[in-house]
Amino acid sequence: MPLPFPAPLAPYATRAEKTRGRLHAEPESETRTPFQRDRDRVIHSVAFRRLKHKTQVFVFHEGDHYRTRLTHSLEVSQIARSLCRRLRLDEDLGEVVALAHDLGHPPFGHTGEDVLEECMADYSGFDHNAQTLRVLTKLERHRASYDGLNLSWETLEGTVKHNGPITGALAEEKAKAKGKKLEPMPAALAEYAAGHDLELHTYAGLEAQIAALADDIAYNNHDAQDGLRAGLFTMAEAKDVPLLGPSLASVCRDWPDAPEAVQIAEAVSVLIGRMVNDVFEETSRRLAELNPASAEEVRAASEPMVAFSEALAPDIRTLREFLFGKMYRHYKVNRARSHAKRIVRDLFQLFFEEPGVLPPVWFNRQEGKPDDKRARAICDYIAGMTDGFAIEEHRKLFDATRWL
Repeated sequence: MPLPFPAPLAPYATRAEKTRGRLHAEPESETRTPFQRDRDRVIHSVAFRRLKHKTQVFVFHEGDHYRTRLTHSLEVSQIARSLCRRLRLDEDLGEVVALAHDLGHPPFGHTGEDVLEECMADYSGFDHNAQTLRVLTKLERHRASYDGLNLSWETLEGTVKHNGPITGALAEEKAKAKGKKLEPMPAALAEYAAGHDLELHTYAGLEAQIAALADDIAYNNHDAQDGLRAGLFTMAEAKDVPLLGPSLASVCRDWPDAPEAVQIAEAVSVLIGRMVNDVFEETSRRLAELNPASAEEVRAASEPMVAFSEALAPDIRTLREFLFGKMYRHYKVNRARSHAKRIVRDLFQLFFEEPGVLPPVWFNRQEGKPDDKRARAICDYIAGMTDGFAIEEHRKLFDATRWL
């Protein structure tokens, strides 16, 4: 049963009082733990506010009821806190990793990311996870004495590695299991790691691993809810989909006269609960098997401790495949993706070829720099845009009728 009040932390929890500290030394707070301060710094950041107008699946102006990157991040943090509480981990660390995990996403969701990857292919690449690290350590600036938010080592480590090791034997093993080759480390990560070792060859602590699974739980369920409510697919089309179909059928039997929107919300709530319980039980089993005495033993493990069970994992993959075909590649979403691709590509090409049209602060960041540094500055500018700002910038620069 979930505990009504925080219980003493488990031995394998990440402990705020044993933090490895910050890159730039600061006096500790008298009222907040290091991870609580990290959370507050993320919430007060410009990048976090911008998530309100960044695409999850639907471009921000398509409807007020659909998820944005901000509401998605808040929902991920709620699930992460719940799981951390049940497993007696540091809730604040789980929460801040969840809140920060998408800060590096450009406008228009994965579409914007795909285009920036293409545009940056000859200039050390683009990776939204590495971009999140740039936001946290370089692009946000609230203190005169350093760039970035100066977050604790554990928060930076968890944000970068929440999906697993990035270098080394474990990362190679993980890539091989997916039938892929290990990708080169993103340039932004390599640059930062050269001066601040985040131990990229190991797993992150349990709190960050939980944030990663909370992300999966949130987007699978909430994207399904948004897709149904938007009419991209119907309840009848979902009836044979593992997890989602049985959940909808059960709710319709119990509440046959409820409005469809309420039935969908009920089904999603039930399904989130089932996935959360599954992660809790599988994680508890793995922890009992390893019996780690510290967070360091969790990091040194040969596999993640937080996972879905073998029984549930195939059904989750099938649900993702259904959402990909029926929702993420629905013709209406594809039309929005098509516009988004042109907007991001046009902006990058124009700024690179005619940097004089950049706002002064961004012009100054790239002026006189070699092509790779110029491209990185332009990429930073575009990646920080909201959907609406990118649309308006494109209209200003490419709609000649505005000047007539």
